[in-house]
Amino acid sequence: MSLSNISRVYSIGKSVNGFPLWVIEISDKPGEEETEPAFKYIGNVHGDEPVGRELLIFLANWLCDNHLKDPLATLIVENVHLHLLPSMNPDGFSLRKRGNANNIDLNRDFPDQFVFINDDEDSRQPETRAIMNWLRDIRFTASATLHGGALVANYPWDGSDDKRTKYYGCPDDDAFRFMSSIYSHSHYNMSSSKEFLGGITNGAAWYPLYGGMQDWNYIHAGCFELTLEISDNKWPNAAELPFLWRYNKMSMLNLVASLVKTGVHGRIYSSGDGRPLPGSIIVSGINYTVRAGNTFGDYHRILAPRDKYEVVATMPGYKSKNTTIWLDEGPVTLDFVLDPEVSVKGSVLRNIYDCDCNGESKQEFVQFLWGTHLEVFFVVIVVLGFLLLLFQRRQKVKFSTSRQSAGAKRTVEV
Repeated sequence: MSLSNISRVYSIGKSVNGFPLWVIEISDKPGEEETEPAFKYIGNVHGDEPVGRELLIFLANWLCDNHLKDPLATLIVENVHLHLLPSMNPDGFSLRKRGNANNIDLNRDFPDQFVFINDDEDSRQPETRAIMNWLRDIRFTASATLHGGALVANYPWDGSDDKRTKYYGCPDDDAFRFMSSIYSHSHYNMSSSKEFLGGITNGAAWYPLYGGMQDWNYIHAGCFELTLEISDNKWPNAAELPFLWRYNKMSMLNLVASLVKTGVHGRIYSSGDGRPLPGSIIVSGINYTVRAGNTFGDYHRILAPRDKYEVVATMPGYKSKNTTIWLDEGPVTLDFVLDPEVSVKGSVLRNIYDCDCNGESKQEFVQFLWGTHLEVFFVVIVVLGFLLLLFQRRQKVKFSTSRQSAGAKRTVEV
């Protein structure tokens, strides 16, 4: 596999001054839609914090150089769609200042759940709008932005309901603490911080901010995003960059790899014709919904490892299904096959994805069944019901302890 086959460069828009916002995509099938989870790194959100910009270039080069040599690089290239935006704020970088060319802090420019700002999308900065449109085009599972000025992994919520400085966790607080700890404990010295226990912090407990990108990702885009402070010195000497890369390298790699080494992944299908369904995945006890993709019905749900979770799949026009999984080690693959809802009269309810095909033929068939062949019809129904009962009993699944390439992967279908 050549380098040209695992990477491509594209732009998601332009800055105030017209500089393209270039993205490097690294994958075994760049530019193609697959069932693999997508991860994005964004650097240089603040123009005077350029370390992240440089580390993302280091990361892209390392993956391209080592995807056939290093197992972790191979795992990422073959199982994740990785997108790297080295500079979200090229104007601020060239001006060596925090804000963009309009002197706006881009990490205060997103819609916020607690403070009603920027409700008019046209009033936002072009860099902000580019990010929002990017997430409409690509369904990212997780993300991280790289900042400077401290050494800590920060997770939602960034603000609090009463604007006070306090711990204010989101519904997936356990999952975010888990993700943050992956980065912190893989880092050279982040986890040994004397200021932040374990090298991680809830955003609102550190200092509340509003209009931040991290909370917006989680609320509006279904993307679990961290804010990573990776260097105490915002603008270090260039000679220090190789050391900063070495300190952050395993953290950056392990965070991306965690998408396929942990969590629950799968697809949602219709039992009627086997087509993929863009349904929803809900985990009992966590007030958050993950949506499956329109094309493949695939979903990727980040969860912190623990003994068990109850996972529910729903889709308008179909009966929901639920099952319990154990997530103590490695990822779980969990596919759902949903049955169409049936009305009192026994006919399948129409849903928004059905078409009215061959209506006359259907009517003739129904008349045939309810004519002289009524007794035969009931016999067939009884036999099919008996066979379905046997089939369902055979479908009770025992989790297998399986291969280690992306963790101990177990497959379930319900």
